[in-house]
Amino acid sequence: MVDVQQDLLAIGQLINASDITFGGCAPIGQDASGTMTADALVYSFALIYTPRGINGLPIVRTNGAVVGIECHYLRKQNVSSNALVPTWIPYYATMAAEAQLSFSLRLMDDAWQNERASNVYFLGSVLNIEAAVLVGNSQPLRVFVDSCVATLVPDVSSVPSYAFVQNSGCLTDAKVTGSRSQFLPRKQDDKLQLQLDAFRFSQDGRSSMFITCSLRATVASVPVDSQHKACSFSLAANRWMSVDGNDQVCGCCDTSCGPAGVAGAQGTGVLGPIAIQQGPPMGSQPGQLYMLKG
Repeated sequence: MVDVQQDLLAIGQLINASDITFGGCAPIGQDASGTMTADALVYSFALIYTPRGINGLPIVRTNGAVVGIECHYLRKQNVSSNALVPTWIPYYATMAAEAQLSFSLRLMDDAWQNERASNVYFLGSVLNIEAAVLVGNSQPLRVFVDSCVATLVPDVSSVPSYAFVQNSGCLTDAKVTGSRSQFLPRKQDDKLQLQLDAFRFSQDGRSSMFITCSLRATVASVPVDSQHKACSFSLAANRWMSVDGNDQVCGCCDTSCGPAGVAGAQGTGVLGPIAIQQGPPMGSQPGQLYMLKG
């Protein structure tokens, strides 16, 4: 029996009982009592809160959450006629409430040490994009970029748009355009680095754009799979490659990897406005003069 406060997220917004499930079960009623014991055997579960539109409207005022639940059993007695033996694998994506996770999406300098001071790029240059997840007092997490879309305005549904990460972590730009775009080999689980060749939208005079990415964090100890991956297309090897070493998870990038994964916490990162300008003449440097013969 698990008791849940109606103010689940501690923000003054009461939740509806119909919006929470526990192990696939809906609430059975209200009970003001609650117990806690010491010197116990502990099992962990996940309480899932999925807010729905308020009174049928397409708005919500709370974030979804996955809350870790611990059940404590006294070591010196049984709760049934049989000994307590754990026979299942705990739900691997259980983590603290989503509100405790902080995602970031930043444009980085060439050394990947600091955030880039300028959002101005030239055609032919490379955008260094870093996704990260910050969490306090939690088990190690691994961050993924599920999708990324470039638009002229901060609205992913606007036209024109260009999706360069799709299919739950497949960076398609290199295969589609022959660019240098790629995920870099992962150096730490809570960060993911992406290099994107600069581009502009054709038939539109505006030089600025926005990039919106869907981010996801899962428990770092869990192996990657086709819904939780970071894959780049290598032109040299003519195949998809995973930054986490298991290239088999990229096998669906040319078809469909199915619906987006449901494990872990999710977030959205937005970059922009990013100004993309036409570059200086090829090879020109200050103080140099070139002569051409025709």
